[in-house]
Amino acid sequence: MADADAGGRTDSTQPTAPESPGQANLRVLMLGALGVVYGDIGTSPLYAVREALLVAASDGSVERADVLGVLSLIFWALTLVVTVKYVRFVLRADNKGEGGTLSLMALARRHLPAHSTAILALGVIGAALFTGDSMITPAISVLAAVEGLKTVTPAFEPYVVPITLLILFVLFAVQRFGTGAVGGVFGPITGVWFIAIGISGLSHIIANPDVLWAVNPYYAVHYLAANPALSLGTIGAIFLAVTGAEALYVDLGHFGRGPIVLAWLSIVFPCLLLNYVGQGAFVLTRSDLPENVFFDMQPGWALLPMVALATAATIIASQAVISGAYSLVRQAVQLNLLPRFSILHTSETQEGQVYLGRVNWMLGIGVMLLVLGFQRSGNLASAYGISVTGEMVVTDLLLFVVMRHIWNWSWAAALLASILFLIVDLVFLGSNIIKVVEGGWVTLAIALVMCLIIWTWVRATGYLFEKTRKSEVPLDFLADQMLKKPPQIVPGTAIFLTSDPTCAPTALMHSLKHYKVLHERNVILSIVTKQRPIIPESERVQMEPITDLFTRVTLSFGYMEQPNIPKAMALCRKQGLKFDIMSTSFFVSRRSLIPTPTSGLPLWQDRLFIALARTAADAAEYFQIPTDRVVEIGTQVRI
Repeated sequence: MADADAGGRTDSTQPTAPESPGQANLRVLMLGALGVVYGDIGTSPLYAVREALLVAASDGSVERADVLGVLSLIFWALTLVVTVKYVRFVLRADNKGEGGTLSLMALARRHLPAHSTAILALGVIGAALFTGDSMITPAISVLAAVEGLKTVTPAFEPYVVPITLLILFVLFAVQRFGTGAVGGVFGPITGVWFIAIGISGLSHIIANPDVLWAVNPYYAVHYLAANPALSLGTIGAIFLAVTGAEALYVDLGHFGRGPIVLAWLSIVFPCLLLNYVGQGAFVLTRSDLPENVFFDMQPGWALLPMVALATAATIIASQAVISGAYSLVRQAVQLNLLPRFSILHTSETQEGQVYLGRVNWMLGIGVMLLVLGFQRSGNLASAYGISVTGEMVVTDLLLFVVMRHIWNWSWAAALLASILFLIVDLVFLGSNIIKVVEGGWVTLAIALVMCLIIWTWVRATGYLFEKTRKSEVPLDFLADQMLKKPPQIVPGTAIFLTSDPTCAPTALMHSLKHYKVLHERNVILSIVTKQRPIIPESERVQMEPITDLFTRVTLSFGYMEQPNIPKAMALCRKQGLKFDIMSTSFFVSRRSLIPTPTSGLPLWQDRLFIALARTAADAAEYFQIPTDRVVEIGTQVRI
């Protein structure tokens, strides 16, 4: 507003106030959220209405009541699941700014330690279900976009699957270069996509405004009551419209709640509704159900550009899910749920941009096998939904803990809200369960394998820790003995990595046994992952002098951080620990595991654990220790 002069008049020639840095940053974050957060849910119009109407119009004819019923179900599903549940409540359950199933699990475990095991089990199930989702999303999205070529001309039909496979192969092949170079165009392209689908739907709504009656929930209720035999199948197809809602929470730490909420309310939600309702308006003008509603509704001149734009949008949606899978695995490794994976940082400025080679190609091969196995996006839709609905149910249960024990809601309020969310999500889960035979078993099998791997790793590492601890020497006892009968003392500092700071590390005991020498400064170093995403430097280091020869050091990291031991050890100097990194040796134990019938675990689980342990990244590489400063001492351990 222009400033008023002394007489009360406004000076229209005054320049407008410059945009504040906060406003500019909010716009940038909103644009980024469009590409990363909403890529998945934004490509649902490619197949959601088509699949729902295929169930509703099983005889090939489409009635007005069916179209309005389907559209009403989509409108209220988006409103209740995304706008009310995720935007209003779930996004507030952040763990120091971070979101996602494992963040919510860590938050709940920290505030309810008495039920830590049960909460851990829920978190693992949710993470495993996300793994299935991360495989099927790129497959169905890219395949649905490329199928638009068949609308241009049927001659393209034999090439749909090969083109899809080529796009997916290139997508996974370029992951190792990082998304920083192309990340800047993700938001604008997705923004153009939302505007394009909004305008496309609006043009058909103007031609047939009667379709707007679909916002009345009466049509949703009437459809379900009039077609009880088709209800579950239709609801299962309707759920395709809200797949991707969980991305709002997963990517909370990247953009913050404000930009995600504003992008949804101002751009994504309106444009999605316009397109869905526009598809319904287009179908009402036809006597039969179009083969591909989304592409058939486009004017001839816009068909090829829309296919190209849809393909770009689905690639972006796939990229977001792949990045989410990297983040999930990284968190699981930090929380000791999986073995260490080699992590490549693809950006010097953005901590979150990482690349996990093994995870990337396991995902890539799985996605391409799904395309080869199902051939059509319609067939893949039968496998889609179970993993997402299962993950949403897990979120509901963990959210109850947050409501009751962190937000301090009353039992009645927390229980009522959780039950309402559960009713909606369990209805969607029940409607998707019927897809198990048609293809849903694929995502359940992926989730089961992931659960089995995590369960084996957690259980076996616990057994191994207890077994090795029985034969270890208490560190305080050893330190006293070294003062009474010191061995040969050599100059320099030795840092021994251990998971149990109360016992003498295996590498230290073997060094004394074989070399019969001790460094003048010995640091017993343990790494602890906290149930928080990021630990400030002021809380990073804990030092405890034991004797003149030994010091116990604990370095704490958040589950979203990549441990960097040399950088963290530099903080020890500020607390009085004197050492020269060039005369410091890092001693690491390398265990060779041998299965035994008396391990306490089934033999197959022993072998699986050993196979997982062999795939673990080298400790020096994972903890970013200079390789020329590392001494590895091997030991055999029977489990």
